[in-house]
Amino acid sequence: MPCAGSDTVKCVDTEADLESLSSHELHDLAVRRALHHADVGFFWELLREIPAAETLDGDVREAGEDLTKVSALLSDALTLGEGNLQEALRPLYIDYLVKHPEKA
Repeated sequence: MPCAGSDTVKCVDTEADLESLSSHELHDLAVRRALHHADVGFFWELLREIPAAETLDGDVREAGEDLTKVSALLSDALTLGEGNLQEALRPLYIDYLVKHPEKA
């Protein structure tokens, strides 16, 4: 079943479907959905989680810099890099997408 407004993308709103997506796909889907719905709360939560996720990835210096630079946090939230940071934020994306399913 295609998602609303899309002829090619299937709706993947069950937790099992979401778990099968890559971290990059989860990030893109969650950010697109939050932008579409102007969900400031999601972005606020994402901004709060990025420094902790970077610390888990061993990048304590960048986590500290992000805490003092809002622009760096916004960049991380919207263009999330590769690797362990994406993996650390998977639960946030899955939780958001399950709680905010795309309307068919």
